[in-house]
Amino acid sequence: MIKIDINKKLHGSNGEMDLDINLEIKEGDFIALAGQSGSGKTTLLRILAGLEDAKGLIKIGDEIWLNDKKVLSPQKRGIGFVFQDYALFPNMSVIQNLLYVTKDMELATHLLELTELTELKDRLPNTLSGGQKQRVSLCRAMMNRPKLLLMDEPLSALDPQMRTKLQSEILLLHKEFGTTTIMVSHDPSEIYRLASRVVVLKHGELVNDGTPKDVLLKTKGSAKFAFEGELLDIVKVDVIHIAIISIGQQLVEVVVSDDEAKNLTLGQKINVSTKAFAPVISK
Repeated sequence: MIKIDINKKLHGSNGEMDLDINLEIKEGDFIALAGQSGSGKTTLLRILAGLEDAKGLIKIGDEIWLNDKKVLSPQKRGIGFVFQDYALFPNMSVIQNLLYVTKDMELATHLLELTELTELKDRLPNTLSGGQKQRVSLCRAMMNRPKLLLMDEPLSALDPQMRTKLQSEILLLHKEFGTTTIMVSHDPSEIYRLASRVVVLKHGELVNDGTPKDVLLKTKGSAKFAFEGELLDIVKVDVIHIAIISIGQQLVEVVVSDDEAKNLTLGQKINVSTKAFAPVISK
């Protein structure tokens, strides 16, 4: 069991706030940290890694990482950290980046095989694609067989196809090594695919905690589908009004009534839902 009970004052864009988290995590869980930018997600990861100070308690199994008498150094915490910007050593080859963590050639070779990087092991980072660099970063984070794997939006800079591929590899490594994983993500599909539990922060506080289905699905009552989007425009065509809404990376058109058109404001966040719907799924 991982016990986190910490407090830290933060100075965000909206002024001072308290990061106040009391959380218990089962070993081997995959936790997604969600919430708006500035809610404290990355700071929480950095506190767990020992890269920022805080008051309170962090206990991993029987080992104390933080309390009022002790602060364990980052090097002794047995963590792996995957950053958004890869953070690879540019003058070292792929295999050298891995072996820098620990001189375990057997483990390094196994990780490169799992992530299909074996043929690239002697290449320098600047010759690799973004997806390849992130796979190297992931392998390097696993080189010390971490008790806790921390990932800060590791796939946000990648295209959708590469993201899906790396999500599969992250899940594979998480299960094979039995690592407890905490990942910051803003991507609902990524969270749903990977996480067993979602923890949502807002202004430094835990405001929601549950399964991906319970936290992410927006349907209410008898609604079959519901999506959150931004209202971009309302266009009148003949006698009807059409709302143009941005949902994810797509634009959709929805017919709205006169009253709805009058009460909607361009730029606001709105929910689009339907009760009677017969979806057609094709590929």
